[in-house]
Amino acid sequence: MGLLLPTAAMAQRKSSNKATRGKGGTVKSVTVKNLPAYDDRWFHPGMYIAFTASRFDIEHSERYINRQDITANAIISPSFGVGFIGDARLGNAGSPFILRFAPGVSFLTRKVEFRPRGYPSPDSIVTQQVTTTVIQFPVLLKYQSERRRNTRVYMIAGLSPSLTASNRRSDLLRNQLQIVKSDLTLEYGFGLDLFYPLFKLAPEVRFSHGLRNLLVPHNDTFTRSLQSLSTNSVTLYLNIQN
Repeated sequence: MGLLLPTAAMAQRKSSNKATRGKGGTVKSVTVKNLPAYDDRWFHPGMYIAFTASRFDIEHSERYINRQDITANAIISPSFGVGFIGDARLGNAGSPFILRFAPGVSFLTRKVEFRPRGYPSPDSIVTQQVTTTVIQFPVLLKYQSERRRNTRVYMIAGLSPSLTASNRRSDLLRNQLQIVKSDLTLEYGFGLDLFYPLFKLAPEVRFSHGLRNLLVPHNDTFTRSLQSLSTNSVTLYLNIQN
């Protein structure tokens, strides 16, 4: 019985490897299947780092349409975020559907550039900057393909409620534009699972579109020219799980 245990272990390891052979049957390389029992577990924790390019989607007000005295343009700005991942398999082992909960914190900077009609010089351009720390609670559904050796592709989509933890304005007299403290965004994207001996790395691209008007109206030159502001971003996630 003791002799059978090493033999079974060797057979299991052999089944996790795949040899690539050249002409004449010579072995060129051997691909080891990393984390072979990964999909047998129903839950996988992890963490992520996010690099975001974000901006506001702008809708001008009737004042702008009637008078066209000032033009607002959104500027794309880089942002950064970190968070945790909890993946739960839906169904039996081998099911392609995964429910993901990924709470995190994002440090967002978004800018709107206001230009008077027929502005004579760059000095007449006023930039309003909104810098926020946002706590996000995405709930996403992941659909993954069958695993091919140590890779597989997937698609992901869902909703992400968020709350603003802090709203910083470095110059209160100059930066008068304000937004509400909660948002709801539609998220969708795609990614690639890469299996390594000790962990799984998944680069992912996700698009986000806000479903709420974030503009806080005030009786000033900037907000009178706007009807609504909503979130629009593209994010590269680096997900690490075990």
